[in-house]
Amino acid sequence: MTKSSTLWLKSSLAGLGLAIAAVGSTGCQITEGGQTLPSPYYQHDDIQYFAPGPEFKLQREASAMKAYKAELEMQQRGQ
Repeated sequence: MTKSSTLWLKSSLAGLGLAIAAVGSTGCQITEGGQTLPSPYYQHDDIQYFAPGPEFKLQREASAMKAYKAELEMQQRGQ
């Protein structure tokens, strides 16, 4: 092998090693559709807790509509 081909081979291997080290140290955590998909470090991440809420998210709106409908019915009966 000539000196230039040996130098080229060593440079290529060094570049490949640096690329592998860079990819290995970054992880692969992404955000897709509003949720964060896991990284290689998911076991060491902070635990997120979301307190349980009402099953029906629009309960106040539904109650207001029901009260409005009942009020309209009472007004119609009173006439």
